[in-house]
Amino acid sequence: MPGNNYNCNPSTPRSRLERLLRERELRRSNRFLHPIEDGNRQAELLGNDNFLTEGENFGLSSEEDFPEGVAAAKAFADGCEWKEGRTPKQRLLVVANRLPVSAVRKGEDSWQLEMSVGGLVSALLGVKEFDARWIGWAGVNVPDSVGQKALTKALAEKRCIPVFLDEEIVHQYYNGYCNNILWPLFHYLGLPQEDRLATTRSFQSQFDAYKKANQMFADVVHKHYLDGDVVWCHDYHLMFLPKCLKEHNNKMKVGWFLHTPFPSSEIHRTLPSRSELLRSVLAADLVGFHTYDYARHFVSACTRILGLEGTPEGVEDQGKLTRVAAFPIGIDSDRFIRALELPQVQEHMKELKERFAGRKVMLGVDRLDMIKGIPQKILAFEKFLEENLNWRDKVVLLQIAVPTRTDVPEYQKLTSQVHEIVGRINGRFGTLTAVPIHHLDRSLDFHALCALYAVTDVALVTSLRDGMNLVSYEFVACQASKKGVLILSEFAGAAQSLGAGAILVNPWNVTEVAASIGYALNMPADEREKRHHHNFMHVTTHTSQEWAATFVSELNDTIVEAQLRTRQVPPLLPIQVAVDRYLQSSNRLLILGFNATLTEPKDTLGRRGGQIREMELKLHPDLKEPLKKLCDDSKTTIVVLSGSDRSVLDDNFGDYNMWLAAENGMFLRLTMGEWMTTMPENLNMDWVDSVKHVFEYFTERTPRSHFELRETSLVWNYKYADIEFGRLQARDLLQHLWTGPISNASVDVVQGGRSVEVRAVGVTKGAAIDRILGEIVHNKGMKAPIDYVLCIGHFLPKDEDVYTFFEPELPSEAPPTVPRPTPANPAMTYVPRISTTKSGSRAARLKKQRSLSTLEKRATVHGIGNAWRPTLMRDKMSLHEGSSVLDLKGDNYFSCAVGRKRSSARYLLGSSDDVVTLLKALAEDS
Repeated sequence: MPGNNYNCNPSTPRSRLERLLRERELRRSNRFLHPIEDGNRQAELLGNDNFLTEGENFGLSSEEDFPEGVAAAKAFADGCEWKEGRTPKQRLLVVANRLPVSAVRKGEDSWQLEMSVGGLVSALLGVKEFDARWIGWAGVNVPDSVGQKALTKALAEKRCIPVFLDEEIVHQYYNGYCNNILWPLFHYLGLPQEDRLATTRSFQSQFDAYKKANQMFADVVHKHYLDGDVVWCHDYHLMFLPKCLKEHNNKMKVGWFLHTPFPSSEIHRTLPSRSELLRSVLAADLVGFHTYDYARHFVSACTRILGLEGTPEGVEDQGKLTRVAAFPIGIDSDRFIRALELPQVQEHMKELKERFAGRKVMLGVDRLDMIKGIPQKILAFEKFLEENLNWRDKVVLLQIAVPTRTDVPEYQKLTSQVHEIVGRINGRFGTLTAVPIHHLDRSLDFHALCALYAVTDVALVTSLRDGMNLVSYEFVACQASKKGVLILSEFAGAAQSLGAGAILVNPWNVTEVAASIGYALNMPADEREKRHHHNFMHVTTHTSQEWAATFVSELNDTIVEAQLRTRQVPPLLPIQVAVDRYLQSSNRLLILGFNATLTEPKDTLGRRGGQIREMELKLHPDLKEPLKKLCDDSKTTIVVLSGSDRSVLDDNFGDYNMWLAAENGMFLRLTMGEWMTTMPENLNMDWVDSVKHVFEYFTERTPRSHFELRETSLVWNYKYADIEFGRLQARDLLQHLWTGPISNASVDVVQGGRSVEVRAVGVTKGAAIDRILGEIVHNKGMKAPIDYVLCIGHFLPKDEDVYTFFEPELPSEAPPTVPRPTPANPAMTYVPRISTTKSGSRAARLKKQRSLSTLEKRATVHGIGNAWRPTLMRDKMSLHEGSSVLDLKGDNYFSCAVGRKRSSARYLLGSSDDVVTLLKALAEDS
């Protein structure tokens, strides 16, 4: 509480929800205690309210020239309190395409600036916990250095930092890619046809300019960034920015917010650069949208296009979680409520009431844009007048249409169309003294707009597709006295917030909208009051300030969560250290996985180069020479340990001098010898046929899925199937398995990223590795202990026990008495004893011994241990003989997970390309 000294106590909230609730209460407490300071700050930076640039007074420029909201946040310190109950301000860099400033050059080194006072600035200034700066384009071309210095200096007084873009970049990036490609696509208008693309050059040149412009924004951010700053990127203009920022500093706190709708995955996938943009946005720590629908569409696009895992919290990519959430923006409702008491607004209201005395006033306030549904609105009003003769001289529609992009032919055509419809309706239903529609092609100042909102009986918002539409919020804020009715398009983002108090309509259904107009005009007073109360409570509590504070608070907490997860992520493999240790050792063992380790890189949908080229696994072509060199080194033993079938390993590695361990080590051979089995004899596989029938059933009913029948397991794979449908089918398949074929069978079910595998109990790579080592020792007649182990793979969590097998610091255990299964090779009956050195003494060997594999333990538990003892004498001599030849120091053991950040391995390699780099380095220096 206020007055306490800085204090962190044991009762500090630790869960994410508890932290956010505590943060919210502290924020509200600080606002209540220090309201005067905040008001002074707004007045200092904004001046008076009288001037508003075109459209920003009612949120009209949010999807074109300005970001919808500018926000701020405070650092969260796990509930710790500061003296006087106040927390230190956190620096916030708000990056948007346009600065909330209009700049006019008055001379060579002088500029006149006008600050916006719409939802953008008020969202920031209303939250005192942040020290914010704006970064963006000033909207003017300033080619000379003198003008740039003068503008930078002038903008600094407004806490703004300019990004200078030349005319060509603006043309290609802003007019081209942003407005000609992304904006129509995100509003479900589709991609432009080739003839339109040709007018602004090629798509690729626009996309290149888009990436270049985003990098220019990133360069300015880097120049002004200080450790601990929060960077908040805004809108579709800067989808590449999070990636640019994180590549420069991956510890930077980055949030990204979209102010337009995000389309369904089926629409987004038509974009040629779909994957690049999605991955760039996913570089951010927190991705925000206005509504849950937009967030759901984004997660779905990441799942279907990138093949990533969608979770309730966001999108996960190999342990890295990007939080995705809905943050509905609001308005500064107090500003509108206060304005109604001003004398000039009261005077406006009086004039309007006199002007439209005896008539109900309907209002539409929109940007003159094809997504706003102005023609649909006017046609619905016409139909209402046709069907309700008694209302023809008792109602008037005031339509404010702010012109935008007047140089674009489509917008010019829309303007002509609207004027034609208005003229026809006024000519049909108007008189010499009154017309039913008053249409204005211009914006209104703030006070005139507030007065117009206040005298309106019915507000009509018929957007065909809108990110949010704050006109509805502003209308509700000004209706405390009249309690008018809001007719709202279901395709506006605001419908998800104000839907319960508004009349929702489909603007394409002219008949429905006309009927809703009649219902609104005739609505009883008590129903109007109930509807208005619901909307008014939402608008006054979900303000722009609360939106800004909530977003950055969530961003700060996301960083806390990410740091906790990062502690569990292995560090990247120090390749040079691994190579140096390799050169210093005398007997090396390399254990390599195959799939996603020695194969060519594929995306998470199992596609290489964007297409499904080959169903069979193929060795990476760049690995053929390095592998041959390593295999020819007498000091190096290589084992390829894979879950694949024997034939797959034979096809890829038959020409190399190495050991192949197929089906998770159940089959083993030196490439110059024959396959032998390490499986127990008389292993119960009665469950195979019943599981096979289930797999066949689901393969037939899941397009592009397939299953593999192996000697110790069956695998159903759906990595090429539709992602979401495949997951549903996999869930159903598991239910069928557990309730039927395997309910009483001794099997393990292993779920991969896009597969379901049923194995015999305990069949894992770690369970087999000790037996594999024993066979290698016997075959090579090893005299020197193994002093270097490199284990690399993209293994399932079930198989990661192979990493921990070699950990030298594992606690020693007494030699177990249950024998292990042995290779079915009667010729191999003796294993030479290893010479006893200082580290090869009996005590040292016991320390290296491993506990029984899961396979052996479960065999004993199930009472089938006796069936697994082909040769008792052989077992007594060779039990754990593989681990006993290890003289492995911690510095000489390198376990690496490939592309799996959640792993028990010591180190991480990003992809099979990194494996290529490592093995090439070993081969060259060997």
